[in-house]
Amino acid sequence: MKIILKQSIDSLGGEGEILEVKAGYARNYLIPKGWAKQATKVNIAATEKEIDAKQKKEAKTRDNLEALGKQLDKLSLKFELKAGEEGKLFGSVTSQMIVDGIAEKGYTVNKKEIEIEETINNVGKYFVDVKLGHGFSGRVKLKVVAEK
Repeated sequence: MKIILKQSIDSLGGEGEILEVKAGYARNYLIPKGWAKQATKVNIAATEKEIDAKQKKEAKTRDNLEALGKQLDKLSLKFELKAGEEGKLFGSVTSQMIVDGIAEKGYTVNKKEIEIEETINNVGKYFVDVKLGHGFSGRVKLKVVAEK
Protein backbone atom coordinates (compact mmCIF):
# COMPACT_ATOMS: atom_id res chain seq x y z
CA MET A 1 0.00 0.00 0.00
CA LYS A 2 1.32 3.46 -0.86
CA ILE A 3 1.29 6.05 1.91
CA ILE A 4 2.43 9.64 2.48
CA LEU A 5 4.17 10.35 5.78
CA LYS A 6 2.71 13.30 7.70
CA GLN A 7 5.79 13.52 9.92
CA SER A 8 9.32 12.15 10.03
CA ILE A 9 9.62 8.63 11.40
CA ASP A 10 13.14 7.34 12.05
CA SER A 11 12.56 3.81 10.80
CA LEU A 12 10.64 4.86 7.64
CA GLY A 13 11.52 8.30 6.29
CA GLY A 14 10.92 12.04 6.32
CA GLU A 15 7.79 14.14 6.21
CA GLY A 16 6.07 14.17 2.81
CA GLU A 17 7.79 11.02 1.52
CA ILE A 18 5.73 8.55 -0.47
CA LEU A 19 6.45 4.98 0.61
CA GLU A 20 5.28 1.46 -0.11
CA VAL A 21 4.47 -0.40 3.13
CA LYS A 22 2.45 -3.46 4.02
CA ALA A 23 -1.28 -2.77 4.01
CA GLY A 24 -1.83 -3.99 7.59
CA TYR A 25 0.96 -1.80 8.94
CA ALA A 26 -0.55 1.24 7.22
CA ARG A 27 -4.21 0.56 8.10
CA ASN A 28 -3.69 -0.65 11.67
CA TYR A 29 -0.79 1.49 12.88
CA LEU A 30 0.39 4.45 10.79
CA ILE A 31 -2.94 5.88 9.61
CA PRO A 32 -4.84 5.56 12.95
CA LYS A 33 -1.96 7.29 14.81
CA GLY A 34 -2.12 10.14 12.30
CA TRP A 35 1.45 9.62 11.11
CA ALA A 36 0.50 8.83 7.51
CA LYS A 37 -2.29 9.00 4.96
CA GLN A 38 -3.08 6.95 1.91
CA ALA A 39 -1.28 8.13 -1.24
CA THR A 40 -4.08 9.12 -3.60
CA LYS A 41 -3.68 11.71 -6.37
CA VAL A 42 -5.58 14.30 -4.29
CA ASN A 43 -3.51 13.63 -1.15
CA ILE A 44 -0.24 13.78 -3.10
CA ALA A 45 -1.15 17.16 -4.63
CA ALA A 46 -2.26 18.54 -1.25
CA THR A 47 0.94 17.36 0.43
CA GLU A 48 3.09 19.01 -2.25
CA LYS A 49 1.25 22.31 -1.69
CA GLU A 50 1.71 22.03 2.08
CA ILE A 51 5.45 21.36 1.69
CA ASP A 52 5.86 24.37 -0.64
CA ALA A 53 3.98 26.62 1.80
CA LYS A 54 6.09 25.36 4.72
CA GLN A 55 9.33 26.02 2.81
CA LYS A 56 8.23 29.57 1.98
CA LYS A 57 7.31 30.21 5.62
CA GLU A 58 10.69 28.89 6.83
CA ALA A 59 12.50 31.11 4.31
CA LYS A 60 10.63 34.16 5.67
CA THR A 61 11.46 33.09 9.23
CA ARG A 62 15.14 32.74 8.36
CA ASP A 63 15.15 36.23 6.81
CA ASN A 64 13.49 37.65 9.92
CA LEU A 65 15.93 35.88 12.23
CA GLU A 66 18.90 37.13 10.22
CA ALA A 67 17.60 40.71 10.41
CA LEU A 68 16.91 40.38 14.16
CA GLY A 69 20.43 39.03 14.72
CA LYS A 70 21.92 42.06 12.95
CA GLN A 71 19.78 44.42 15.04
CA LEU A 72 20.81 42.69 18.26
CA ASP A 73 24.48 43.08 17.28
CA LYS A 74 23.96 46.86 17.25
CA LEU A 75 22.03 46.88 20.53
CA SER A 76 23.54 48.15 23.78
CA LEU A 77 21.84 47.87 27.19
CA LYS A 78 22.69 49.73 30.38
CA PHE A 79 21.84 48.47 33.87
CA GLU A 80 22.15 50.57 37.02
CA LEU A 81 22.25 48.27 40.03
CA LYS A 82 23.23 48.56 43.67
CA ALA A 83 26.89 47.77 44.15
CA GLY A 84 29.24 47.52 47.08
CA GLU A 85 32.93 48.22 47.37
CA GLU A 86 35.15 47.39 44.39
CA GLY A 87 32.14 47.25 42.04
CA LYS A 88 30.65 44.01 43.38
CA LEU A 89 26.89 43.91 42.72
CA PHE A 90 24.27 42.96 45.29
CA GLY A 91 22.86 40.17 43.14
CA SER A 92 23.54 39.73 39.44
CA VAL A 93 22.21 40.55 35.99
CA THR A 94 19.76 37.80 35.02
CA SER A 95 18.60 36.62 31.63
CA GLN A 96 15.10 37.92 32.46
CA MET A 97 16.52 41.40 33.03
CA ILE A 98 18.24 41.20 29.64
CA VAL A 99 15.02 40.02 27.93
CA ASP A 100 13.14 42.93 29.51
CA GLY A 101 15.83 45.37 28.38
CA ILE A 102 15.66 44.04 24.81
CA ALA A 103 11.84 44.27 24.91
CA GLU A 104 12.07 47.94 25.91
CA LYS A 105 14.09 48.52 22.73
CA GLY A 106 11.28 46.94 20.69
CA TYR A 107 12.58 43.42 20.00
CA THR A 108 11.18 40.13 21.22
CA VAL A 109 13.39 37.27 22.38
CA ASN A 110 12.81 34.30 24.64
CA LYS A 111 14.53 33.98 28.01
CA LYS A 112 15.85 30.55 27.00
CA GLU A 113 17.65 32.06 23.98
CA ILE A 114 19.94 34.16 26.21
CA GLU A 115 23.36 32.61 26.83
CA ILE A 116 25.36 34.22 29.62
CA GLU A 117 28.92 32.83 29.57
CA GLU A 118 29.83 33.97 33.08
CA THR A 119 27.78 35.30 35.97
CA ILE A 120 27.45 39.06 35.67
CA ASN A 121 27.93 40.18 39.28
CA ASN A 122 30.45 43.01 38.88
CA VAL A 123 30.32 46.49 37.40
CA GLY A 124 31.72 46.56 33.86
CA LYS A 125 31.09 45.82 30.20
CA TYR A 126 29.90 42.43 29.00
CA PHE A 127 28.69 40.67 25.86
CA VAL A 128 25.74 38.26 25.89
CA ASP A 129 24.88 35.89 23.03
CA VAL A 130 21.27 35.44 21.92
CA LYS A 131 20.73 32.15 20.04
CA LEU A 132 17.76 32.73 17.72
CA GLY A 133 17.58 29.28 16.11
CA HIS A 134 18.19 28.10 12.53
CA GLY A 135 21.88 28.94 13.06
CA PHE A 136 21.30 32.66 13.68
CA SER A 137 22.42 34.58 16.72
CA GLY A 138 23.06 38.08 17.96
CA ARG A 139 25.46 39.58 20.44
CA VAL A 140 24.17 42.26 22.82
CA LYS A 141 26.51 44.66 24.64
CA LEU A 142 25.78 45.22 28.33
CA LYS A 143 27.08 48.02 30.51
CA VAL A 144 26.60 47.52 34.22
CA VAL A 145 27.13 50.57 36.43
CA ALA A 146 26.72 51.21 40.15
CA GLU A 147 23.60 53.01 41.33
CA LYS A 148 24.25 56.41 42.87
